[in-house]
Order: sequence, then structure tokens, then C-alpha cells
Amino acid sequence: MSVHRTLRLLSLFRLSASRRLWRWSWPLWRLHAGIWVAAGSLVGFEMLDVALAGAALVPEVAPLLLLSLAILWWARSRVLATPLSLLAFYADRVTDGANPLLDDSTLPYGVPPYPTIRPEHYLPAFEAAFAQHRHEIEAITGDPSAPDFWNTLLPLERAGELLDRVSRAFFNVSSADATPEIQSIDEQLAPLMSAHGDAIALDTALFDRIRTVYHSRNTVDLTPEQHYLVERRYTAMSRAGAGLDIAGKTRLTEINSRLSTLTSQFEKHLLADTNELAVVVTDQADLDGLADGEISAARRAAADRGIEDAWLITLPLFTGHPWLAHLRNHETRARIMTASRSRGGHAGPHDNGQTLQEIVLLRAERAGILGYGSHAAYVIADQTAGSTAAVNDLLRRLAVPAAANAAREKARLTADAAPVEASDWAFVTEAVRQAEYDIDTAALRAWFEAERVLRDGVFFAAERLYGITFAERDDIPAHHPDARVFEVSEADGSPLGLYILDLYTRDTKRGGAWMNSLATRSGLRGTAPVVVNNLNVARPAPGTPTLLTLDEVTTLFHEFGHALHGLFATVEYPSFAGTAVRRDFVEFPSQVNEMWALWPEVLSHYARHIDTGEPLPADVTERLRASEAFNQGFATSEYLAASWLDMAWHTLDADHAAAVTDVAAFEAAALRDIGLDDPAIPPRYASTYFAHVFSGGYSAGYYSYIWSEVLDADTVEWFRENGGLTRANGERFRQRLLGVGGGKDPLEAYRDFRGRDADIAPLLRRRGLDG
Repeated sequence: MSVHRTLRLLSLFRLSASRRLWRWSWPLWRLHAGIWVAAGSLVGFEMLDVALAGAALVPEVAPLLLLSLAILWWARSRVLATPLSLLAFYADRVTDGANPLLDDSTLPYGVPPYPTIRPEHYLPAFEAAFAQHRHEIEAITGDPSAPDFWNTLLPLERAGELLDRVSRAFFNVSSADATPEIQSIDEQLAPLMSAHGDAIALDTALFDRIRTVYHSRNTVDLTPEQHYLVERRYTAMSRAGAGLDIAGKTRLTEINSRLSTLTSQFEKHLLADTNELAVVVTDQADLDGLADGEISAARRAAADRGIEDAWLITLPLFTGHPWLAHLRNHETRARIMTASRSRGGHAGPHDNGQTLQEIVLLRAERAGILGYGSHAAYVIADQTAGSTAAVNDLLRRLAVPAAANAAREKARLTADAAPVEASDWAFVTEAVRQAEYDIDTAALRAWFEAERVLRDGVFFAAERLYGITFAERDDIPAHHPDARVFEVSEADGSPLGLYILDLYTRDTKRGGAWMNSLATRSGLRGTAPVVVNNLNVARPAPGTPTLLTLDEVTTLFHEFGHALHGLFATVEYPSFAGTAVRRDFVEFPSQVNEMWALWPEVLSHYARHIDTGEPLPADVTERLRASEAFNQGFATSEYLAASWLDMAWHTLDADHAAAVTDVAAFEAAALRDIGLDDPAIPPRYASTYFAHVFSGGYSAGYYSYIWSEVLDADTVEWFRENGGLTRANGERFRQRLLGVGGGKDPLEAYRDFRGRDADIAPLLRRRGLDG
């Protein structure tokens, strides 16, 4: 054993035995941590280990040693102008310890104290959290006793609590309120997060200990959750590359660092281009067909950007704008569709073409280093699908009938008119829907006032199913003034957690809808859940009610399904908390919750006319249900096309990825391959604005929605067969699926709930693909 390794062990033993260094004040500990990181880059971590080990063995010399290291690092920074400036940061923290992110929040449920957090607090908080987390890991790897669950897995689950808290606070803001300052921090942070994550995921000493525990897991007395934790931790480090040689690990860290920068760059480009390409309308006649609330929202959007005497149509993340169904002016529709489809794909500072190509190439190279033929093969091997073959088989199986249905729908749309274009499909479809089902989706908005949908629809269904109640808390600040905080209580009145809703769109918010967790429930850490739902609903003019489209109503129910998953997951260990499940399972609870939007008992409770208070007429409700399969050929095809693009990019090996030079040509070839290349039905997301897979967590995973929908459709049938909206049904679903979080194999949990594996037949019927 090397001298520095011996001294490190002695140091860690000394720390655990006497805790003398830990008794220093918190500011001085942070100074020590900062110097450790900074000086390591100067004198080398091996020499630094010796110095710090000496400080631990002889505490009386510690201040002198630390001062010496500080001087050395200062000299280096003066010569090399290192950009990190870590010593300056930590010295500043010593004299000015007021960083609200580094202290336990005094707000209920530990909500981050956003009113006191300034952008300049984030990077220092992250660096302090990195240092603390690394110190916690070294205490584990330096433990001289034989590895077991209690001295390895348990402290590993305890480690990183500060980093987890700071990360959740920041990334909640960076997605929902990405000001230029926050975007700059995000760009600086991305490689730091990557480097820190790799330092732990690739730690040989840590992996050796976990591997030892893994191989002995069946010979010791562990609970089922502990047993599963050992398996998942071992699998995670194996897949991360902890078993690679030094050369492999070095290249892997380089790739991960570059990818972290590229994915942040992709999202930044997309947000900027989405804002720049918003369609400005100067003649209100060009908005003919929109409801008064939509027109007032466009007027307000223009005013918010300082555009006078105009209307601004902002772009949602997906390709098809919801207003296309009602705008009568063909030119306006064409302008919106052109703007939407060109995002990130045209020459200029926001071009995402080269960015995504480099992302694809690096992901493919990384997969090869880790022993997989492609990035998709790497990702899916650890999902419930198991293999790219299983995913591709499902997508191809569904694509054939979906394309056939879409072709029949197109023929019906063009029977009495000119050939339908992509920008016209929604408008012509709406006319056919009205003729065949007597349903005007624009008129339905008068029955979908947002506050009533939330309280008398979304909350009402949850109360009936699970007994939980909601009370708004104006005294708890959120990340943005638009966001509202609700305390959630159990049926017996005991507190459960917080639900935060951020409903409206703004230029600093990324597109789409999603759920975040500011905190998760963990028995080990004693924390309670705090979940956030983000949507992008256009804000109406002041004094005007917010009226939702049917799609927005469904989206609110969907995202609340994620929120319920985060609120109900009840586990001991943080790794399994909240929605920490397999990617192709996580959409399942949210899709199930969509069913309640049109459930008779729920719909009749919230769908009340904004002016008269009258419920949605029963005959309209019946026509809505009768039309559920209407236009499903289009809807399924646009979704499958996007899923196939994701798979096409990510099933490339490194050589084939390097050969791709034209994004548009690659897309066209991929869509021809699966038979979904109709120009009138563009993919739900094209590559240059496919945030799910190039800046989000769904790379080689966008198939998850349809994969999860197999379980969802089968579950909906179970609810219908067993009485629907009842507490008994809700408790079964909560206890056997939502409540287990990630602490159990998801398909095993589903079998426990359903009594068997899922049947695909209900999905085929729902999508009109069984004929």
C-alpha cells in the first residue's frame, strides 16, 4: 500500500475517532474543503493527501499546513489565472457566511428560501456541496473494516444530502425561470456536475466495496428494499464504467463533460430560437377563429415584449400549435407551422444541427467504451423493455396500422378540398369533428376554467381516490410569483407534503409540461415530499379568466399523476424516493391519472360554464367519449415518428454516427424506413427541437410513453371493472404501485397490483389499432 494511501486511511480513522477537525466551525470547514479542491489541482492530490493526513494526526499543525496550501494555490492562480477562483470563494464564505442554500431552510417542508436566494449563491453552494459529498465518499472508501451493507450502502445513501438539496433548488429554477444569469450558471455548472458525478461513479475503491456487498447479498439478512438497493447500486456503477481501466475512465469523463456542455447548449439554443421565432401578427383579422381569451393572451404576450399594436403567438414545444385547429387564415397557420418546424434547424447562432450530431456521436462512442453496440442498447438494457429489438418491434407493430388509419383520415379530410398540408390538418380535422360528432372544441373552453378544473377536477378526483385534501399556503414562497403552493394532507389530517403549480408560459420557461421534486420522502433522511408541476398555458389579459383547452385539461391531469407518484412514494432510501423508477415506467402513473379528466363523476363536477355555472351537457359528454378514437391515426403517427427518430439516432454506432452530415436527410430516411414519412403528418418533435432526447432525460427513451401506455390502458380497464373512483381502488393503486417508488422491480409491482402481466389489447382498442 502506498504511503499516501496509508496516511489517508489513518486520517480518516482519526476523523471518525476523534472528530477534532469536524469540531471546527462550519466556515472554517468550508475553507478547508475549498483549499482541498483548489490545492489538489496545484500540488497534486497525492501530496495533498499526505498533508491532510498529517493535519488529522497532528491537529496542532493543521492551520499552518492549510495556510501553506492556500499560499501555494494563490501563487498558482496568480501565474496561471485559473478560472475556478475557489480560494476566493471560500475566503468570502468565511467572512460572509450568508448563503441561504448552505443552511437548512426554516420554511415548512424545507422549501428553498427563494426570496433570499440570489443567482450568485448557486455556484458557491454547489462547490461546497461537491466538497462535502466527496469527503463523505472518502470516509466510506477509507473504512478499514470489511464492506457490508451497514458501512457501505447505508452511509452512501446518507451522503450527498446537501448536494441533492442544492441541485433540486437550482434545476427547478433553471427549467422554469431561465433568466440570462441562470443560463450562464447552468453552462458553468454542467461540466462541474459531470466531473463530480464521474468522480464518484467511477471510484474504484467504492465500486470494490459495493461489489463485495453485492456478491454476499444472499447470505446476509436484508430487507427486500435493502436487497434491491444493493443490486441497483451495483448495476449503476457497473454501467457507469467503474470497472474500466484508467484509459477508459479518462475518455469516459471527457465524453461526459463534453456532453453536459452540449445538452445545456441545445436547451439554451432552443429556448432562444423559440422566443425569436414567435409569430407577430399586426392585423387582428388574421386571428379570426380564436376565442377572445386567446386573442387577449396574444395581445398580452406582445405587450410583455414591448411590441405595440400587435399580437404575439408564442410556440409550444411540440410541432403542432393548439391554435391551428381554429385559425381560419391559412397564411397565419402556415407562418406558425413554418416557425415551429424551423426551430434550431436554420443557420444562425441558435442552430442545433451540429450540436445534436456531436451529442449522437459522443453517446455512441461512450456506449462502445461501456461494451454496448449503441447508446440505445446501453440505455434500454436497464429498462423494463430490456432490448432495442423489443422497442423496435413494438414501434413497427404499431406504425403499420397507425399509418393506415392516418391515410384513411387524410383521404376523408381531402375528399371535398385541396390536398391537406401539415399546417391545415388540425383546422380541417376540427371541421370534420364538428360535422361528424357535433363537437366544437373551441366552445368547450367555456366549461374548462382553470381554477375549477384544478380544484373541482384534479383535486376532487384525488380526494375521492386517496382521501387527501389540499389547502393553499400563501405564506410559503415558491420559485416564481406565478407559482402557487398547496399543502397536502392525509385523510386523517396529518401532513403529507406540498404541491406547487406553475401554470403559465413565459419567455424564461422551457416549453412543454413537466414535474419536478424539490424534496422527496425518505425514511432515512426524514424528509417529506415537495413536488412541482409546470405547464405552459397562455396567460389571459388581467381580469380575464384562464380557460383551458381539452388538451390542456388532460395535460394538467397527466402532470398531477406524476405529482401523486412523488407525493405517495414511501421508501427508506433516497435512491428509490419519489419518481426514481425506470424511464419506461415513469409515465405509467401519469397516464393512468388522465382517465379521470373525462370520468363522468369528475367531469360533471368541474366542467361548469364560466358564465352560467351550468354543467357540460350530458349529450356533449357522450359525444366526447364517442370521439376518443377520432384522429388517432394522426396522433399515433406523429408520436411514433418522433419515437422512431429517437431510436434511429441512438441505435447508430460511432462509425455510422460520424458519417451523418445532414440532419434533414437522416430524418427523412428514418421516417421512410418505418413508413411514417407523410409531409402532412410531421413528427411530434423534429430533431433540432427534440428537447426530450437532446437536452432532457429521454434519450433512447421517448418510446416510454407508448410502452407505459400498455400498462396504463390495462389499468384503466381494471378501474372500470372494479367500480372506478373509489377509496378501495385508490388505496390498492397507491399501496402497490405509487407507494413503492423505485424500491421494487416495476413489473413485479404491476403484477402485484393487477394479478398478471399487462395485456396490449386495451391499448390497441384505445388507439383504434385493433382493426
